[in-house]
Formats: sequence, structure tokens, C-alpha cells
Amino acid sequence: MNKESISGLILAGGRGTRMGHVDKGLQPFGGTTMAAHVLARLAPQVATVAINANRNLDTYAAYGVPVWPDDTPDYAGPLAGLQAGLRRCATTYLLTAPCDSPFLPADLAERLHEGLRAAGADLAVAVTEENGRRQVHPVFCLLKAGLEPVLSAYLDGGGRRMDGWYPQIKVTEVLFDAADAFRNINTLDELRELEPLKVPRLADVVSCLSAYDPDALPVRDAQRIIREFVTPVRATEMVALRAALGRVLAADIVSPINVPAHDNSAMDGYALRGSDLPADAPARLRVIGTAYAGRAFDGSPQAGECVRIMTGGVMPAGCDSVVPQEFVSVEGDTMVIAPGTIRTGDNRRLAGEDLKAGSAALRAGKIVRPADLGLLASLGVAEVPVRRRLRVAFFSTGDELRSIGQPLDEGCVYDSNRYTIYGMLQRLGCDLIDMGVVRDDPQALEQALRDACENADAIITSGGVSVGAADYTKQIMARLGDVTFWKIGMRPGRPLAFGRIASNGRGAFLFGLPGNPVAVMVSFYFFAREALLRMMGAEAPLALVRARSAATIRKKPGRTEYQRGILARGADGQPTVTITGSQGSGILRSMSEANCMVVLHDEQGTVQAGDMVDVLLFEGLI
Repeated sequence: MNKESISGLILAGGRGTRMGHVDKGLQPFGGTTMAAHVLARLAPQVATVAINANRNLDTYAAYGVPVWPDDTPDYAGPLAGLQAGLRRCATTYLLTAPCDSPFLPADLAERLHEGLRAAGADLAVAVTEENGRRQVHPVFCLLKAGLEPVLSAYLDGGGRRMDGWYPQIKVTEVLFDAADAFRNINTLDELRELEPLKVPRLADVVSCLSAYDPDALPVRDAQRIIREFVTPVRATEMVALRAALGRVLAADIVSPINVPAHDNSAMDGYALRGSDLPADAPARLRVIGTAYAGRAFDGSPQAGECVRIMTGGVMPAGCDSVVPQEFVSVEGDTMVIAPGTIRTGDNRRLAGEDLKAGSAALRAGKIVRPADLGLLASLGVAEVPVRRRLRVAFFSTGDELRSIGQPLDEGCVYDSNRYTIYGMLQRLGCDLIDMGVVRDDPQALEQALRDACENADAIITSGGVSVGAADYTKQIMARLGDVTFWKIGMRPGRPLAFGRIASNGRGAFLFGLPGNPVAVMVSFYFFAREALLRMMGAEAPLALVRARSAATIRKKPGRTEYQRGILARGADGQPTVTITGSQGSGILRSMSEANCMVVLHDEQGTVQAGDMVDVLLFEGLI
């Protein structure tokens, strides 16, 4: 199945009468809304998604997708929404799903498309069997976009049944096993009943680990749990090309043209026919003109003729080879070429050789870099679809912390963690909410967490997750959501809290980092960073390089250690890393002096001088 041939449409046009004449799609569910859950499940299956709605259009538009109201008045039901979608569909097929079915199958598009193609049908509809009873789900269907005139004629004649127009087209039924996946939520009681199913629980994720121990959790297991628990933010927006730098592509960018657009020369020289290349003796070809880059030669060389051509110049008609100018001699208007100088086809760049029209120039999920801007500009792309920026709230906890500008009382320290976290989040391209310092008080902490998750997608805290400080923190987070506290087998940065909390219908993923300055950076880079990028729709794993250790590094197997280091070229030109000295987790100066971090994995023991180790470079790290 080619998902680029399918558009998705969420049917949210009707009124939820059994819920009190409200917009069902906007009802709170799982920390967001039912429509948002449907969007998250439908979007990966299709090229684009739109929402059919007749009220609260601006609210639906905030999800970053087009919103299309009915064209047929008087609430013609789901068919009016289907008609609106077909009239605006720019792909071969349209896939529909209702806004009140947040558990729709992840393979809905694939299965319906397979059934439609196999039956040679116009429309494929999902069916299930439960207790021997066959149930058709007409709002879950895939159909050809060209059926709009047939549907419009049915509506104009007063038809309103979702399947009432089926006799006029060829329909096939596709059987699905999971009946619950098609369950729709019609009442507030059902909404409350199914609320626990909204997102995976941490317990479900960690149950996949054979020896899960929150008090002795290996780094790789913690990373895996976080990776599987977080979910991407789906909202997208179109931005001008220059504004796309550093953003995450929300869709594949398909090239509208061939690159290069024409067969052209790879260098300055002479364009000729391969059949004129000499076999045993020098050949003399008459030069009949010049082809410049951006100004093609107007003519067609015949046998025994050639054209002077510049790099990038369009190949003249009939020519298939270019001989570099330094390999020939010129006598007046004649070019002389020796046998064996080039072969047929040499030094010619074919149209579409770099990129063919209709192929993906850049893939969804890529973080746009300077070279990507140039590539998109070369295709004439002026606007780019990107994921909306991730909103991240962050604060530090502790009565001993003071903000810059405040007097430093005895026993107090200036809060450095917020500035470190700010810098790391800024390089990720997030929208930031700096909530300052929160004192060690249960009410203050709960209010800060509620404010944060009502306004952000993710929350980063520092401090308050160690053994001595976590008692009331655990109680508060247990009330607000699904959070676990770990002691991770690593140094520095052993304590870590992770999960998801909610308040007033809004939810956010929580990363509770340690309070020591270096531990904050290590925990952020090796746990929070990848999760935030995943929420942004990007895959950008940390790139480790290999370097030679300049000295012995003592270590016992059984935990992962991160040592600050300085990477340089050794006397033999090979990359060599030197540890910065004391590795205490509170010594932030050592992190500032370092240009890398040596990663000593769980199973490693002492590293001898000259051994190769993994190194994470700070420069260019996002």
C-alpha cells in the first residue's frame, strides 16, 4: 500500500445528542480529546488528515489540520461530511473514521486498501463478528475520491443513510477480528468507563522486561521504557522555507521536478555523439556552437560535429558524452580527440539523476538542516509542513535555591540547573515555559505541576527525586498521574522520575531529574532528550564516536558511567580522549571545560591506556 495515495477524514460534523448536544470529538479523554486520539491513530496511516466539523472550527483547527464543514445543509449526517471530504480530496482514495472511536485499528488503511484492490471495488467497509453476529461499520470505509458525483446525486435526492447509496457502487466488506477497536463512545458513562484505556500504563510497558527492578534499573532498560511510553505530538503547521530550519518535517517532501531538470554536462568540455569517438586513430570533429549553463544550444549536431559546452549546460540533442577540454586539442573550429580518451556516456549527468519528479526529497521526521534548506530551495519549495513546536515547562525545586539577583543567604546556592536545562531545551527547538524555583512544599509543588501540565506537552524538573526528598513528591505525582521513581545503575545521576500526569483534562510527560548539576545534564542527554525528540516526531539518536583513552579509567562492571573528557588529536593523528579530572556530580566547571563525555557501558570494567572507548561529542549536540 502507498499511503501517499490516501487522505484521511475524521467525521466530527454531528452533535453528540446522548452526551447533551455537545461536540463528541472535543470531549476530554486520556489527557486530551477523543478527536486528538483518533488523529494520532489515523495520521500515520495516510498522507494527510482533515476534520469534518460544523461547530467549534477554530478549536478543531488548533490540531494543525484542515477543517471542512458540510456543504449540504440541515445536518445530513456522516454522508454530508463524506461529501465534503470527497470534494476536497487531492489523493486517489479517502479513508474515513468517526471522532468518537479512539481505539481504531493501526492497520485500518492497509487492510481496507488490500480488500478494495482484491475485489476491484469502489468502496471497502470494515465489518466485525461478535457472538455470531456480523456488524458493518460504514463510517470506517475507504473509497475512491472520484465517487463524489454519485454520492452528491444520492444526497440531492434526499438520501441520508450511510449505506443507502451502496447499490449504486461496488462495495466490498473487510473482516476485522478486534471488535473493540471499532467501539464508539456515545455517552458520558462510556467515556468515564473507557478512560483508563486512554494510553498505555507504565506497568504495561515495564511488564515486557524480564527482570524489572525500579531500585536497580540498567540504563538501556530505562531508555527502552521511556521510548515505548512517550507518544508524538501530531499537530502540524506550514512555515516559510527559512523558518523551517531546525524544525521537524511533518510529511515527506515530494520533488515536483527532476533534478537535474535536463541531461547536462558535468564539466567544461565538448559534447559529442558516442558513435563519433575514435577507435584506433584521432578523430576530428567540427565545433558548431556553444552551450552555456542556463542557455542551451539551439541545434542538433550531426555525425562529425560537436558543441562546446560549459559545466551545467544542457546536453545538445543527439549528444550523449562530454570530453573535458583539457583532454583535446583545438585547431580553429575543429576539435581533435585521441582514441581512448573517454567512453560513451562519460561526464553526462542524466535528468533526474539526483532526484526524480514524484520521489521523496526529504522524509517526514527529519530535522531540517542548512543543506536541506538549499535542497528545498532548488526544488522551488516555498513552504514546508512541520510539526508544531513542543511546549516544555521546567522548574527547579529546593528551599536552598536562589535565583540570580537575589541575596545569597547562608547555606543557599544560586540555581544553575534552570539555565543548563534552558540551554539544552533551546538547542532542541522547543517553546519554553520557565517556572522558576518551587520551594519544598507539597502544595506549591502540586500547583506547579498542575500549571505545567495544563500549559505544556512535557515537564522537566530538577531536584526532589532523591531518596530523602521523594516521599511527598511520590504522593503528589500518584494523585496526578502515572509516574514511577527509579534508581538507575549509572553514575552520575542515579535517581530519576518518569511518567505522565494530568490536570483539568490536559496531560504532559514528566521527567524528574536529579538535583546535582552534572547529573542533570547527563540525565537529560541520555533520557529526556531522545524522548522529547520522539514527541517532536523526530528520530535523532545520540551519535557516539570511538576514541583512544589517554590513561587508565577505573570502573567496575554493573553500572554505566559517564566521564567528562577532552577529545583531541594524538601525536599519531588519531582521536584521543583525556578525562578532565575530578568527576564529582556537583562540579559543573568540569562539564564546561569538557568537549565530550566518555560513555563506559554497563558491562565494561576498567579501561586501560590505549583502549578504545565510546565518546559523545558536545559540539553540535542538540
